[in-house]
Amino acid sequence: MAHVDVEMPKMGESITEGTVIAWHKQPGDEVDQDEILLEIGTDKVDTEVPSPKGGVLAETLVEEGDTVEVGTIIATLETEPEAAGGSTNDAPSPTEEPAEQEEAESETEADEADAAPEDDEQEAATPAPEEAASPAPSADEVEVVMPKMGESITEGTVVAWYKDIGEEVTIDETLLEIGTDKVDTEVPSPAEGVLAEKLVEEDETVEVGTVVALLASEAEAGSVTPPASEAPDETQEAAPETDEAELPSTSPSGDGAVRDPDEPQRPPEETIKRRGDDGRFYSPLVRSIAKEEGLPMSELEALEGSGRGGRVTKEDVLAYLEEREEAPAAPATAPERPPRPSRSDEGPPARGDYTVEDGPSDEALRQQYGDRIEVQPMDRMRKMTAEHMVRSKATSAHVTSFAEADVTGLVRLREANKEVFLEREGVKLTYTPFFVKAAVEALREHPLLNASVEGDKIVIKHDFHVGIAVAIGNKGLLAPVIRNAGDYNVTGLARTAASMADRARNKELQPDELQGGTFTVTNIGSLGSLMGTPIINQPQVGILATGAIQKRPVVVENDGLGDAISVRHMMYLSLSYDHRIIDGAMGSGFLQRVVTELESFSKDQDLF
Repeated sequence: MAHVDVEMPKMGESITEGTVIAWHKQPGDEVDQDEILLEIGTDKVDTEVPSPKGGVLAETLVEEGDTVEVGTIIATLETEPEAAGGSTNDAPSPTEEPAEQEEAESETEADEADAAPEDDEQEAATPAPEEAASPAPSADEVEVVMPKMGESITEGTVVAWYKDIGEEVTIDETLLEIGTDKVDTEVPSPAEGVLAEKLVEEDETVEVGTVVALLASEAEAGSVTPPASEAPDETQEAAPETDEAELPSTSPSGDGAVRDPDEPQRPPEETIKRRGDDGRFYSPLVRSIAKEEGLPMSELEALEGSGRGGRVTKEDVLAYLEEREEAPAAPATAPERPPRPSRSDEGPPARGDYTVEDGPSDEALRQQYGDRIEVQPMDRMRKMTAEHMVRSKATSAHVTSFAEADVTGLVRLREANKEVFLEREGVKLTYTPFFVKAAVEALREHPLLNASVEGDKIVIKHDFHVGIAVAIGNKGLLAPVIRNAGDYNVTGLARTAASMADRARNKELQPDELQGGTFTVTNIGSLGSLMGTPIINQPQVGILATGAIQKRPVVVENDGLGDAISVRHMMYLSLSYDHRIIDGAMGSGFLQRVVTELESFSKDQDLF
């Protein structure tokens, strides 16, 4: 027989210890590989731990309720020699000295590495909470993982599932939509089969690499059945919280509102015990929620638990708290909470502290405005835009300056080249690359417009990463970034801008392509606007809006023969800038440099 150690798994970068909540197997019980062996918990999440090997549970080294450090051996398994990757001759005899046993075990481990490298690779990586909670796929199942969406993106949110459990899916067919704070992206199916299980619900946020679903092959399709009800599954306790800081600071109903600092004091930590007087064990997660929500031990003990052996789960506590808030009279032992002040009572949001809160119910809105209204909830993109725009106005002192440009030469240059440009480059020649080119030349002479404010310091960027605003129908606006825009000519800018705009509308942008911008250009004229006052895209300090090009009669000099009236192609430009570091003179100087650059284009200019 071979021995396999079971360790307390690592549950995240900031988690250094875990508590054994319940053993699902007892010494002497047989256990299959990946069968649930025990349940552990932290103050953030409770997780079921699968067995690393098949065999017999020889010994449990940690009792229920004990808290030990990550990496501590908590149990040993006795496995068949072939299950451990070795032979009967590799196992040490009972008479061997400890040093000889260690040497024999080292040889056994070396044999395991040669015989089953796949198993070693699986064991080398400490399971994350999500992985521990997810059942291991069979040979005929395919894992769908949260994809990596850029170097700086470490997590994603499931925005919507496009398939339900039991539905067939073909390879590369859209399975779900995920989002970050920058962009929403559709995730294609990595294989053909049937959606067997969803391991992450909509609106849940999990780390990159987390298994979010399992696909079954056609051979297993008959065994896949949709869930019978929407009752919460106890195994969902293992899902990570959306934000570690969110649990203690928000209400159990998920309204995202910040707690009133004047609300009653929470009971001290020592009042929430690991075990109640009835002997029931309360996991660190349950105790954490109880402390943060002002739930005394006596009230916690009165709850009927839906977990294993009557244990109180996270869902039990949150459901009780929600019922208590909705009830007209709370239990005598529960502290009464003062009503949360409305946004209008609190005054304007603090810098970086604005979030879109849940609005009144549809019924309340109809009572206020009547029945002839239509209520549309904000989608995720609109909420992110609202938060970002309000935060920008609260951060920067916005000022907008205007200028007018005669772009007759630019119009004639484009008209003369647009057909041959489309044929040669495969993309349409728009005015956007000319606007970006002019903005970059102006930034070279006014580097303070290519900066950001960090506290009391100004960070001037020497690379010109220009964002171009792209309208996504009625859903909102994205600003993909053309990196090192100063290195491109008009042709290169045209190709890059066209590619980014097309991918933005088809949800194919990566989050890294939407961040790192140092300045933004928005062509509001493409939608017919003459001028506008755009909001700065933080942490930038300037944004240029280009209005519609129109023919207008203009007074022009006629080669020294006096003034004349001529029909010219004219446009307005507007620059919004951060008045903390950009004054009116500098803003106007920048605009005039853009005007000079745009008016320098002519029909006879070589575009290629």
